[in-house]
Amino acid sequence: MSAAATRRLTTAQALVRFLAAQHTERDGVRRRLITGVWGIFGHGNVAGLGQALVEYREAMPFHQGRNEQAMVHAAVGHARQLDRLSAQAVTTSIGPGATNLVTGAALATVNRLPVLLLPGDCFASHAADPLLQQLEHPVEADVSVNDALRPVSRYFDRVTRPEALLASALRAVRVLTDPAETGAVTLALPQDVQAEAYDWPEEFFADRVWRVRRPAPDPAELAEAVRAVRAAARPLIVAGGGIHHSEAEQALKALVDATGIPVASTQAGKGALRHDHPADLGGIGHTGTAVSDALARTADLVIGVGTRYSDFTTASGTLFQHPDVRFLNLNITAFDAHKLAADTLVCDARAGLTALARALSGHRVDAAYETEYRTGKARWDEVVERAFGADDDRAVPTQTQVLGALDSVVGDEDVVINAAGSLPGDLHKLWRARSPRQYHLEYGYSCMGYEIPAAIGVQQAAPGTSVWALVGDGTYLMNPTEIVTAVQENLPVKLVLVQNHGYASIGGLSESVGAERFGTDYRHRAADGSFTGDPLPVDLAANAASLGMHVLRAKTVRELREALTTARAATRPTCVYVETAPALEPVPAEAWWDVPVAEVSERAAATEARAAYERAVADRRHHL
Repeated sequence: MSAAATRRLTTAQALVRFLAAQHTERDGVRRRLITGVWGIFGHGNVAGLGQALVEYREAMPFHQGRNEQAMVHAAVGHARQLDRLSAQAVTTSIGPGATNLVTGAALATVNRLPVLLLPGDCFASHAADPLLQQLEHPVEADVSVNDALRPVSRYFDRVTRPEALLASALRAVRVLTDPAETGAVTLALPQDVQAEAYDWPEEFFADRVWRVRRPAPDPAELAEAVRAVRAAARPLIVAGGGIHHSEAEQALKALVDATGIPVASTQAGKGALRHDHPADLGGIGHTGTAVSDALARTADLVIGVGTRYSDFTTASGTLFQHPDVRFLNLNITAFDAHKLAADTLVCDARAGLTALARALSGHRVDAAYETEYRTGKARWDEVVERAFGADDDRAVPTQTQVLGALDSVVGDEDVVINAAGSLPGDLHKLWRARSPRQYHLEYGYSCMGYEIPAAIGVQQAAPGTSVWALVGDGTYLMNPTEIVTAVQENLPVKLVLVQNHGYASIGGLSESVGAERFGTDYRHRAADGSFTGDPLPVDLAANAASLGMHVLRAKTVRELREALTTARAATRPTCVYVETAPALEPVPAEAWWDVPVAEVSERAAATEARAAYERAVADRRHHL
């Protein structure tokens, strides 16, 4: 018998060839798993992965990034747009390049989104210790800065010998493609091992298909779920991001159409129903709508679908106030399904919703309940119209009027991206999502600086789609550098840069908790340390232009609509810059959020805030 065929390649070359041959398949549709690699090269990866990516540039697309964290954000946005069925890899050097991955990795894992991280690492042979950028540990010689990625990765391995990649690469891809386990996956690659040659079995490079499961619900769990729904007088569905990941929107609509159960959505789940569906109540929780939160307070059964129940969703445990409220959680991840002492349906969202609809045939909520929530929805629609509208289109727009102008311009399939600041609250309460992928909010990690790189990743995933990154001045200053990448790759992303001269969201929170907006304004500091009332003369529009974007400045509501229309038609990266006026009647929060206030203070603002805090926290419940 002849020996098995082998191919002599470096470890880095073998990894690139392996990744190019991996595919996912769901519902009979096959997709490439790793669609490309983002990279910034340094001495820790240029001679290994850098050379391999040149060697196989026809097999593996490469994208040049400017900031390591931003590269991960771009990859995460890409994976989310493609329902986690495709992903991207990110390679960095050792040292600061590797540690800059940590925030992006945490964001990916928190949001259950796949990304493959390939940071360089110190010499496995220790031949060059200590090398440039190496962290020396006095008692653990095998520790490197890459170990900071362990707690934020769903799978981590340091590949210290070429042959170790054979098992580790397969394990890494298994996690990337498992909808119940996915998140950031890290393969730390010592730079000497990257360049070392090995005789690889040809089977390692064969096309491999990873089937993404749709596990069905357990029959006993399904029967219990049906009994719970039939017994409920005031059921409410909480739609989470798992509905989108499973492409379960039509299954949800079929269940709702048949039963009349209303739907409130988390930030990740918004758009699970189209906004004008009579049972869509909009956002839920601290940034939710009045109708959603009112029903949540009186619901006797809360049906969570694909949600992990963050504190914003539950109003820090104060939202669900019915004395006999119970929870039914449909989730592919048992960890999330068991939250709030719920009855569980551990299964794929589409499979579970379809089975539930079939088993509930003939069941419908009381007509009076439908009338109640439809009336509440109509009242909230009036709130949205007032917030979006402008009596004078020659006036400086408020932030909600910026959203109203964008709402009047976007098409049904446009994608609107945001992550941090005051915009997520306004968007969750007010945005009218018209399609499943239009509303793209990263609020699991609420990471400033996500929006621009994520827009690039989404644009790569959906060429021909208008992709909008909504960015406040604070988050823009965190991470504008990937504008250069959008220009380099000629990706026509649209940036809406909202200037309100400060961290408006945290400024308002600071005031509400007795911290008096300290450290949240962009103002001149006088010689005595005090601040003047004048904002800093910072021109962020000029900054965006200097990085290569075409910039349109808008001063009025009318100019804003015109600029947005022009931007939507643009074929190059375009920024619409607008300074906003304070809202005369801001849309208030409809539910509480727990931010602990100083228990003792000599300042009146903090004392008053503590009294309000103690009144609110008294409503917290432990659902057991």
